[in-house]
Amino acid sequence: MAEYYALQRQLLQVTLICTVVIFGAVWWAYSLNTAASYLLGAMGGLLYLRMLGKAVERIGERRRQFGKSRLALFVVLIVLAARWQYLELMPVFLGFLTYKAALIWYTLRAVIPTAENS
Repeated sequence: MAEYYALQRQLLQVTLICTVVIFGAVWWAYSLNTAASYLLGAMGGLLYLRMLGKAVERIGERRRQFGKSRLALFVVLIVLAARWQYLELMPVFLGFLTYKAALIWYTLRAVIPTAENS
């Protein structure tokens, strides 16, 4: 389990680093409003990744509960972005998907041989 927790921590850290870098780039290239929309989505994605990790941790238990709360998080973010005039929908959505960058990073790190992995 220690290896799983280390992986979970790494994924959260990489997601957070990507969030900070992309937030700065969006703020520089667009506006603070767009960057704030991105940041809201990215924080939602970070929370989603954490919830997903907790769900994976519970695999094998007898409880059969589907990811309703994770889906609800995504729906609330999108509805909030669509209804609130200060938020932009696309940056919120793309911000939410930022956690995928950490998953891609991990996959590439696992597949591409390096001096550490050899």
